Amino acid sequence: MIDPTIFKSYDIRGIYPNQLNEETAYKIGRSFVKYTGAKSVIIGQDARISSPALFDSLVKGITTEGANVYNLGQVPTECLYFGLGSSGFNAGIMITASHNPKEYNGFKMLKKNGNDMEIIRGKDLLSAIQDGNFNDNIAKGSIARKDIWQDYEKHILSFANLNEIKHFKIAIDASNGVGGLAVAKIGDKLPVKIFLLNYEPDGDFPNHSPNPLLPGSTDQIKAEIEKESADFGFIFDGDADRIFLVDENGWLVRADVTLLLLAKYFLQKNPGSAIAYNAICSKAVPEFIKKWRGVPVKTKVGFVNVREGLLKNNGVMGGELSGHYCFRDNYYLDSGVLAFLILLQIISRDHKKVSEIVQELSPYAKSSEINFEIMNREEIIEKIKEKYKDAKQDYLDGITVEHNNWWFNARSSETEPLLRITIEADTKDLLEEKQKELRALVEAK
Repeated sequence: MIDPTIFKSYDIRGIYPNQLNEETAYKIGRSFVKYTGAKSVIIGQDARISSPALFDSLVKGITTEGANVYNLGQVPTECLYFGLGSSGFNAGIMITASHNPKEYNGFKMLKKNGNDMEIIRGKDLLSAIQDGNFNDNIAKGSIARKDIWQDYEKHILSFANLNEIKHFKIAIDASNGVGGLAVAKIGDKLPVKIFLLNYEPDGDFPNHSPNPLLPGSTDQIKAEIEKESADFGFIFDGDADRIFLVDENGWLVRADVTLLLLAKYFLQKNPGSAIAYNAICSKAVPEFIKKWRGVPVKTKVGFVNVREGLLKNNGVMGGELSGHYCFRDNYYLDSGVLAFLILLQIISRDHKKVSEIVQELSPYAKSSEINFEIMNREEIIEKIKEKYKDAKQDYLDGITVEHNNWWFNARSSETEPLLRITIEADTKDLLEEKQKELRALVEAK
């Protein structure tokens, strides 16, 4: 029995084996070939304990439907993207649940159309699975090993001017995901001293969550930066498609500020280009992009939406608060390692500490996302519309309400019974006041 709830807006993701198991993986494999028409599929997998078993069943489904499989082995998600983008393969699947807890697993899926790559949404594949109608009278496909590391290294290092990078001391926490594999490959080619934490892939994630945003995830890197007097650091999520900058004091830099660092760099190289950002980024993002003569493109929350904003506007790069950064010259796809290399160059150009650079790009007081576990989310959003009817409102993603000196966004989670609220104000005092005001509105009986 297939659990339809694992087919998300952007990918397939669920708890192993209760929601996502070998039987489901087999059917996904067959349906993926049927849906995409692929003749050759490359597959990578992350460090999760269930990944090998799901790989075997997925491959069985793909080859039964007549397509050939090329196994990349254990790699970061961006290696899968590169392998598909740079080769003659038709489609690709990454077995990963990204930053989710260890009991989860899933599939990120892509199809190649000429030089373009289309992200296959989980919900799109569900109809193919429910339809069934598979062809059992065709020759089975084959499976072969594909080593991509050497070509990937050349690709990713092509974005780095090593002569621009200062001899920093940096800490990198790979979160026991697959990011440590990439850092180990390219680290000795960089003019920096790296203190690498949790670099061995381990699907139990024994040291902290694979989600860098959860409490406690940055404790180790903070201690390492202090111990080694490191200049700054980076922390990856489980499949290394997300990366966060950590300042010299061990504090996580908010991802929309990191987006601005990257945006300025790319706008200097590509004047007048579009930069995509999502609806809950600081209002400083479009302000600085305009100041730097770029074109800000606001999208719904979610990496797929940021990518679509880039594609539609011929943008050069984009990012969002989850730590995803995607780049035109990387097939319009995200790469934590590419962001890492570019950030090394950006910070090298400045003679300030990271915390000082960040301060210049953070003119407003902004809260972390506040989550309310409620079922009547649409009812609350209607109350918000009415209470703030005299303010400017837009409905790109939930509702965004804008005043002269503060704004907020309220939106429903697509995967959980949560109402998510982000608030930003001109001052910390005003931020705290409006947090209380919105809490009272949401929690009123």
